[in-house]
Amino acid sequence: MSCFWIHSILIPGFFVLFGFEGFPVISVDSQRSTDNITIRQGDTAVIRCYVDDKVSKVAWLNRSNIIFAGEDKWSLDPRVELVTQGQLEYSLRIQKVDVFDEGPYTCSIQTKQQPKTSQVYLIVQVPPIIYKVSDDIIVNEGSNVTLTCLANGRPDPSITWRLLNPSAEALDVGEYLEISGIIRSQAGRYECKASNDVSTPDVKYVSVVVNYPPYIKDVRSSETPVGQAGVLHCEASAVPQPEFEWYRDERRLSSSQSVSIQISGSRTLLVVANVTEDDYGNYTCVATNRLGIHNASVFLYSENQTHTHTHTHTDIVQHVDQQMAQFTNMSLSLSLSVSLNSVQYVLHWHDNCYNVLPMHIVYIQSRTDMQQKHACIYT
Repeated sequence: MSCFWIHSILIPGFFVLFGFEGFPVISVDSQRSTDNITIRQGDTAVIRCYVDDKVSKVAWLNRSNIIFAGEDKWSLDPRVELVTQGQLEYSLRIQKVDVFDEGPYTCSIQTKQQPKTSQVYLIVQVPPIIYKVSDDIIVNEGSNVTLTCLANGRPDPSITWRLLNPSAEALDVGEYLEISGIIRSQAGRYECKASNDVSTPDVKYVSVVVNYPPYIKDVRSSETPVGQAGVLHCEASAVPQPEFEWYRDERRLSSSQSVSIQISGSRTLLVVANVTEDDYGNYTCVATNRLGIHNASVFLYSENQTHTHTHTHTDIVQHVDQQMAQFTNMSLSLSLSVSLNSVQYVLHWHDNCYNVLPMHIVYIQSRTDMQQKHACIYT
């Protein structure tokens, strides 16, 4: 034989009999139903209860607390009120619902024959709110980075990450975004989004700056006749922004009547105002920041001079970059020679993976796992 706990409350003038949530009223003939009402925080909830003309006493309860007994309000909460449109409705209205309002609400009905209860469980949903996100950071390339995004909400929100530039592709899901050995292409604005379908997602942003040493990515030599102005171009990529110097042989150049050095952001120009025979030859562009230094040779020459110059193998780099994702087990040999006025120059290869290769022929070993990340620009 099953036993049930009965909870009774004596209210002046009548007797209310009701059961706790999950336990039926002891009467076999009692009618009892349980429904869920889901509502968003801040909205108004109306919990319906209907009676017939045979009812003598009614009451509203929240757990074991009496809210209304008949039309007498026992609750001190000003947000709670009765809705009685006609004699057959005995509903409860709660304005500006909050999370502490969640729980079971019982409409207890006393008839001449037996008590009845109707129970509703109020579920309060809360829009997502991000309450903690990482500050903007500046790190050196190769560092390990952890970005944090913590959010509250009901139900618990899902956290997603995106790097907005350049493609805004989705990254990991979760409160923490781990980046091992960050590289320069991973710098940018990171978006943290908290979603739980209750309302529009909450979004915060973290700016990540990645410092890296200079890399001279473009130089342009100049074929200039005597008496004309020659312009040598040099462009570098670096964070922080690089500082530039120009050299002729071992001598550092500075702006004068015959030479002008112009610097604009990541670009610099060396302008030789009135070229003479003595001005022809090799010039060196040097880019520096606190993380490193990189240099490249640039040539000023006349049309009559033999000049074989492929300082940056743009065509090879682009071809390898385009094909890298399609081929495996590939080998590549890069060869370069430079002569000027029958003088053979000693060459050093550099790559943007930070290797300096003191030879005029570079052989890239075969790989069976060749991927985009293995590509380097050789100069």
